[in-house]
Amino acid sequence: MMSWPDNVGILALEVYIPKTYVAHEELEVFDGVSTGKYTIGLGQRGMGFCSDAEDICSLSLTAVHGLMERQNISYSDIGHLQVGTETIQDKSKAVKTVLMDLFVKHGNTDIEGVDCINACYGGTAALFNAINWIESSSWDGRYAIVVAADIAVYASGPARPTGGAGAVAMLIGANSVLSIDRGLRSTYMDHVYDFYKPDLNSEYPRVNGKLSIQCFLKALDVTYKGYKAKAAKQHNRDVDLDYFDFMTFHSPYCKLVQKSFARLCYQDYLASSNVTDKLEQFRHVPVQESYTNRELEKAFISHSKEEFERKTVPSLLVPKNVGNMYTATLYSCIASLFITNSPEEMLGKKIGAFSYGSGLASSMFSFTVTSDINKLRPFCTELGHLNTHLNSRIKVAPEDFEKLMKRREENHHLPNRTPSYPADRLSQGTYHIVQVDEEHRRTYTRTSVLDTLHQVSGGNSSITTNHNDNCAAHYCPYM
Repeated sequence: MMSWPDNVGILALEVYIPKTYVAHEELEVFDGVSTGKYTIGLGQRGMGFCSDAEDICSLSLTAVHGLMERQNISYSDIGHLQVGTETIQDKSKAVKTVLMDLFVKHGNTDIEGVDCINACYGGTAALFNAINWIESSSWDGRYAIVVAADIAVYASGPARPTGGAGAVAMLIGANSVLSIDRGLRSTYMDHVYDFYKPDLNSEYPRVNGKLSIQCFLKALDVTYKGYKAKAAKQHNRDVDLDYFDFMTFHSPYCKLVQKSFARLCYQDYLASSNVTDKLEQFRHVPVQESYTNRELEKAFISHSKEEFERKTVPSLLVPKNVGNMYTATLYSCIASLFITNSPEEMLGKKIGAFSYGSGLASSMFSFTVTSDINKLRPFCTELGHLNTHLNSRIKVAPEDFEKLMKRREENHHLPNRTPSYPADRLSQGTYHIVQVDEEHRRTYTRTSVLDTLHQVSGGNSSITTNHNDNCAAHYCPYM
């Protein structure tokens, strides 16, 4: 009988970001809004996007194939695979079943798990399910993979600049680099219509922005209080933000993350007996009013600025430059920490995480980074290519971006089509659509793999892939 596995959590992260992006500074000019509305008001720099040559399945295929290649593990070593997404391509067939094409060709069909859906929370639900599988009697000793992936697109208008696209694949197992803290998980669920997608013929959501922010902050309040209570009981002492070395959040846009960090400082202040002259006036503000009180918000943003820059800003590298990737965003924040900090700086650190999905579902939980530097160094090295990728993407002019979004809108769920998109606008190792047939069945293929993107950690050799990495059809070289 197997013993209880120790330090279950994330062993490796693979982040896929589209090669194309549009700059928010240029979008401000194109949209005719005031200077700084997107760059300062939203806190964004760039927004990654996909053409109609990529979809949720191709993003997920790219991330999983990249993870398997970079980690050099056998496909037969995976026993659980779940996908968290809100990008619905099929009302019946799970994205996970498309990913099975990678495993079936290696003889592995014994893989549990399907898709998890609830707005931006699906990736966290999939992660919790994978952790629970490994810590249960169902575990057969193999690894799990969790995929968080989405394409966030909005109709032309004020919400469009808050989009993004990307995927994160996580290898889950025991003796991990990022172990999830047992017993320290606080969840808040409710029924609200703050953001939802009732039109199944469109990718675009219905959004009540003001309500969504209030729901986000209320969920943050409730889960933080719940987390602190559980941590205090576990450690037999009071817990506040000092307990965390880093704090990560789901990031619809980076300015909301700064407001969220300030909100946690506000909650700590309410829970303490300390008196600060500039803050005391807000101690007795009614809870509902506090969500919209701009003076309170400004005061605590100012009060927490230094701590925010130390504990959270390092996590915003990817979200600031790529935008909201829905389910993948929180995990891109975690990946960012290991890009912006050295392995020595991350050794043994405690990382708080707040996950939110509209509708709503939310949780606060935490990770502890390994104290084994020999395990941590390769983990960080394997994420290092992201910086290079971010800086080598293709910037697309706003007018061309609008045309591509229009084409994507027109082709959404259309059968019998072959996407046309320049091959140089797809990163090496990217899956893309070859054809959608008259029965809506999709065929995918993969571009060739550059050694610089898929180099074996610690060596000069590289793993290369031939032109036969196809899913469910014949190979079609390039579009």
